[in-house]
Amino acid sequence: MGFSIFPLDLLVLRLKQFIVPLLTWLSFATCCHGEEGLLPADPKILDIIFSGRETLHYSIAWTGGIKIGDLHLTVNHAESGDDFIIHARVTDYGLFKLFYPVDDTFTTHVRGPWKLPYRYEVEQREGWGNETRRLTRYDQQNLQVRYRKNDDPEQVFPLQGFVHNEYSSFFITRALVFNGDDIIVPTFADKKRHEVVVRMLGREKKKSMFGEVDTIRVMPKMNFRGLYDKDGDTVFWLTDDDCRIPVEIKSKILIGSLTATLQEYSNPRCEEDGRPLPSLPNN
Repeated sequence: MGFSIFPLDLLVLRLKQFIVPLLTWLSFATCCHGEEGLLPADPKILDIIFSGRETLHYSIAWTGGIKIGDLHLTVNHAESGDDFIIHARVTDYGLFKLFYPVDDTFTTHVRGPWKLPYRYEVEQREGWGNETRRLTRYDQQNLQVRYRKNDDPEQVFPLQGFVHNEYSSFFITRALVFNGDDIIVPTFADKKRHEVVVRMLGREKKKSMFGEVDTIRVMPKMNFRGLYDKDGDTVFWLTDDDCRIPVEIKSKILIGSLTATLQEYSNPRCEEDGRPLPSLPNN
C-alpha cells in the first residue's frame, strides 16, 4: 500500500472499521456456561452497572492524540420488567465531517440476571446519503439468531449455546471475576459461534479523568475477523473497584494505535462529588 493517502484516507477508513465496531473488541468477557446460563460475574457489580442511569462519553484519538471521533453510551431501564436498553452513538470529529461524515446508532435490548440480548438495532449513516439498517433478534431459549439487513430476506443462524452481542458483552465484561485463569467466551460473529479467550494481564496505576486510579488490564484474544479488520491486540483498563469503569481502550493498527479515552461519566451508584467512590469494597 502506498502512503500518499495517509493520514486522512486511512483515518477515514479506520473511523469506519475501528470506531464504529469499537465495542466488538470488548465482546469477549462473558457468556453462558451450560444451559443454566452461569457466568463468572459478580451480581453485585452487575447491579451497580445496570442501575439504569449510567452514561459514558469517550474521545477517540489516533497516535499522537489526533481526535477523530466520539462514542456515547447509556444504560437505561426499559418500560417493562427488568429489561434494559444499551444505547450507543458514534460520530466523526473535525475534518472527517467534511470528507466522510459518520453518525451511527446501536441499540441493544437485554433482560434477565445476566443481561442477555434479545433485540439489536443498528442505524448507520456513513458518507453522503448512505444509510444502512440492521435488525438482529436473539432467541436464547431456542438457540438461534435472526438477522436482517435493510429489506433483504431474513437469515436464521443456529447456536450451540447462549450468546451476547458486542454491547451487552462490553458491559458484562466489567463484572467478571478474574481468578488468574483465562476465560473461554462463546460469542457470535461471522455467522457462527466462536470461543474466545479473555485474559487479565494484571493490575496497574492509570491516569484518567478521575486522576490516577487503580485499574485491571484486560485483553481478549480473537480467532475471527468479525466486523472489522484486526491489525493488533486490544487492551482496556477497568477501575479496580465495584464500579469497574472502563477508563481507556487501546488497539494497535497498521500504523500506530487508536485510543478511546473516557471524558465524561455518570452513575449515581458510583459518584460522590463527581468521582467514583473510593471506598467501594473490592471482591
